Amino acid sequence: MAAFLQIPDNEKGHDLDLFCIPKHYEEDLDKVMIPHGLIMDRTERLARNIIKDMGGHHIVALCVLKGGYKFFADLLDYIKALNRNSDKSVPLTVDFIRLKSYCNDESTHCVKVIGGDELSSLSGKNVLIVEDIVETGRTMQTLLSLLSGYNPKMVKVVSLLVKRTSRSSGYRPDYIGFEIPDIFLVGYALDYNEYFRDLSHICILNENGKQKYKV
Repeated sequence: MAAFLQIPDNEKGHDLDLFCIPKHYEEDLDKVMIPHGLIMDRTERLARNIIKDMGGHHIVALCVLKGGYKFFADLLDYIKALNRNSDKSVPLTVDFIRLKSYCNDESTHCVKVIGGDELSSLSGKNVLIVEDIVETGRTMQTLLSLLSGYNPKMVKVVSLLVKRTSRSSGYRPDYIGFEIPDIFLVGYALDYNEYFRDLSHICILNENGKQKYKV
């Protein structure tokens, strides 16, 4: 079972005035749930675990856009640092896919896969899927089903966040950064209708923010 840092259900978060928050979001957030520094430390450890398990083989890192791009970039930076500073290194290439399953803060229960026309190149490869958050797990199961048709040699999934929810299908990634309560979070590229991707910390969105940026 993947190790992770658990954020308990009764975690209230940290006051915004303890951190640097963009002025245009100050009225839209309740608390900072996971500070940027903690995200980076956990990401570095995930990189070490991935290299330990998958090292020695060419890895194709598949970024799930858009929310996964920040985690993807930071994770790959740590993997590249490990490649530079250890006796064992692994060739690393990248690819991208986009999945869409949300409107406002509600899941549409309809997963759309955008891109992936060149996924046939993953045949026989070791694939690392990099995701920002796993909630019900159905989105990731859809992607894994799609990838299986291209016969990759190995597929591992790393997700920065996994949500504790009764709606879960039971799916769990191979590598998990944080397990979080069933609340809607934004920041560190996690969005609400494309807003808040420019926020460094992972924060709790308040009702004012939901109404202001609702489509």
